[in-house]
Amino acid sequence: MNRRIPLLLALLLPWTLVADDVILANPSNYRKAVHSLNAGDTLRLEAGLYPTGLPLTNCNGSDDKWITIEGPAEGEAEIRQSAEANCVELRQCSYLALKRLKIQGGGPTGIPGLFGISAMGGQKNSVHHILIEDCIIRDWNTSQQAVGISTKTPTWGWTIRRNQIINCGTGLYLGNSNGNEPFIQGVIEHNLVQNPIGYCMEIKYQNPRPTIEQMPTTPGSTIIRHNVFIKNDAPSPDGDRPNVLVGGFPSTGSGSSDLYEIFGNFFLHNPRESLLHASGRVSIHDNVFADCPSAEYAAINLRDHDLPLKMAHVYNNTITSSVRGIRIAKAPSEAHAIIGNVVFAEQPLALDSSIIQVSENITGPMFAAAEHLIQPDAAKAGMNFQPRPSRCEGEPLDLTPFAEQTAYDVDFNGTSKGDVRHRGAYAGPGVRPSWQPQPGIKPQP
Repeated sequence: MNRRIPLLLALLLPWTLVADDVILANPSNYRKAVHSLNAGDTLRLEAGLYPTGLPLTNCNGSDDKWITIEGPAEGEAEIRQSAEANCVELRQCSYLALKRLKIQGGGPTGIPGLFGISAMGGQKNSVHHILIEDCIIRDWNTSQQAVGISTKTPTWGWTIRRNQIINCGTGLYLGNSNGNEPFIQGVIEHNLVQNPIGYCMEIKYQNPRPTIEQMPTTPGSTIIRHNVFIKNDAPSPDGDRPNVLVGGFPSTGSGSSDLYEIFGNFFLHNPRESLLHASGRVSIHDNVFADCPSAEYAAINLRDHDLPLKMAHVYNNTITSSVRGIRIAKAPSEAHAIIGNVVFAEQPLALDSSIIQVSENITGPMFAAAEHLIQPDAAKAGMNFQPRPSRCEGEPLDLTPFAEQTAYDVDFNGTSKGDVRHRGAYAGPGVRPSWQPQPGIKPQP
């Protein structure tokens, strides 16, 4: 249904009203068009170069009528920033979707310190229920502190999905370094984060949470699933960083029972640090970890960091090409379980003697990986970490202790684990066509 507006007004508008909720804009008028958006509207940018950023203030949809700003179905709407300001800055925004946009930085010689997508300002800035989907965010790498997606205000209800985040100082930096602006109960899924200077992703630890209207107070999870996190050999001038780090939750009160659920991800290559470093409360299952050669670190490193390690459930992961596989310095204070993993490393399990819930893992030296997995060498073409026939099997595992965790009963490719006879991230030796780990977007199961 077309909007009913006077013909003269329609002719005077610098943008085009196409239908009840679709507005077309181009590089000459997009900044003005943004100010016209109401709940339920879609602003569709035509292909082209948008040179002066995309600042978004008071852009608020509703639970059933999101505002969407999207690029074209064909071609690219490339957003750049020529001023000393972040490219996409969110202020007082909610129920807002950003889709099919290219957020292009200036590379190492660009304006120092700029971010791709940012929500900053601490508790004075309310930014919640944001969707970032199918975007290309790249070349925000003037330094290790430049970030592809950054939040420095309390945020919740964010979904970051199917984006390519490439060549950034840090790919995603969620939460503030002081622990006071938490990233709460978000979903990070099906992204490719490749070649950062520092972290592919860091989610900061959380101090006791502030009281903010609409912010969740009941226990929940931040879901990190089906992403590809890849580092290269480039130096990290401000200190080596793991591919991913997640920090702890508040000690008491709201958020103290929250959980990071990390599953179905592919972590590849870190020459000087861990692939995953976690504290707080974590569930880590059905991931593939490859190529972590540093003698000082482990592919999965779980320890007290800014806040203590409280809960660690680590099950059905496949780890190869590592000096150390899984390292836990001391038993988490609440619960732990290291079950059904396949780990080929010089030291597969580096566990404190107080870690006792350890069972049904298949472990061995790195050279034995090829006897059990189809092609586990990350330095060769055709990586394939699925088990060979009649390998990585055992008695059925009892996963019922994890039944309240998301996707606990499906494998890396979303296949049912059945009676759970296979160890590691795969339900079996190629029972159906599967996505093989590679530098790309992992498709939905």
